[in-house]
Amino acid sequence: MSAPLAERLRPRTLDEYIGQEHLVGPGAVLRNMIESGHISSFILWGPPGVGKTTLAQIIANRLESPFYTLSAVSSGVKEVREVIDKAARNRFFNSAAPILFIDEIHRFSKAQQDSLLAAVENGTITLIGATTENPSFEVIRPLLSRCQVYTLKSLSKDNLSQLLHRAVTEDVFLKERSIEIKETESLFRYSGGDARKLLNILDLLVGAAGDDKVVIDNRSVAQRLQQNPLAYDKDGEMHYDIISAFIKSIRGSDPDAAVYWLARMIEGGEDPKFIARRLVISAAEDIGLANPNALLLANAAFDAVAKIGWPEGRIPLAEATVYLATSPKSNSAYKAINDAMALVRRTGNQPVPLHLRNAPTQLMEELGYSDGYIYPHDRPGHFAVQQYLPDALQKQRLWYAADNAAEHKVAQRMEQLWGKSFTAAD
Repeated sequence: MSAPLAERLRPRTLDEYIGQEHLVGPGAVLRNMIESGHISSFILWGPPGVGKTTLAQIIANRLESPFYTLSAVSSGVKEVREVIDKAARNRFFNSAAPILFIDEIHRFSKAQQDSLLAAVENGTITLIGATTENPSFEVIRPLLSRCQVYTLKSLSKDNLSQLLHRAVTEDVFLKERSIEIKETESLFRYSGGDARKLLNILDLLVGAAGDDKVVIDNRSVAQRLQQNPLAYDKDGEMHYDIISAFIKSIRGSDPDAAVYWLARMIEGGEDPKFIARRLVISAAEDIGLANPNALLLANAAFDAVAKIGWPEGRIPLAEATVYLATSPKSNSAYKAINDAMALVRRTGNQPVPLHLRNAPTQLMEELGYSDGYIYPHDRPGHFAVQQYLPDALQKQRLWYAADNAAEHKVAQRMEQLWGKSFTAAD
């Protein structure tokens, strides 16, 4: 039985590697490191199917170093220590350190990650980790401080087109088939920037055609994938599609759909912390000030899952999911911080008004620091009208109350304090 198309087309050199030009293109950081023959430990962070494992293997082949692989799903501390001991025994004087590649390193526990520290620190191994999750949240700080983090991006349409052309012209089996590419929009859309997913779909289309000519167009792709919904979802590759549906169902106030997608993730073996973290983000981004308690409940669900684990952890996740889906929605705080950051980028470092500055020294007092500042608690209602934004931005508005009961009440108070100009929309 032949290997899957994705494995047959796996690049063996950087020249065959498609995408990630910011890392492996001419003069880029990883290419320079590889060509110098000296690499340090690093973590590759990016979505599925963008070449993390392939890049690690290319590096090992180029450096001719011993290459060990562990999967965080199936390996424990015992397996980690065995590999480290083996790497230490097999290393010769002045030779490059063996490479230990750990796929899905975000699934390693703290104890498992701790077991790597000494070997990475003393150079017994060069660690290459791969993760689809933000290493800042999932990798312990001591290990993260010993590794560079390189971010891989989803493949562009040009990258996918290049990969498709290579598949039909260079693959030992496909180049013998009659394949006509009429349209690629659906193929690329379903692939979602994932090389493995693209090749799996192509494999499915070729297999479904039997000995007949293979015609690739939008209709045939959509039709085939509807008939075979799991054919392009091997090893959880719909990870990002399902979490997107989950969050959009919450945002759309559909508790039934939200719980359904939650169940899909649970049954698919999704990391419960990943789900809980997305609930916290949704509570702040989509419910926001319309129901501030949503953030408290989502954070409590996160803590509960960490404490009780599976299978009971599904219950607080479900509770938070339904609560968020049925809550009133507002993205006013989300929009306000985005607009504020854009304003900062556009206007630069505006000086802090003198009356808002601290004056811990006599010189600062003489320069007018803190002069004229009104202490609100000394005034009726604990409020005093004064300028808080930089001089050049005095009239700037960033937060606008959304149309919900909670923020309507806040807006009324702001009008009482600042006048109607405060809540006037753009």
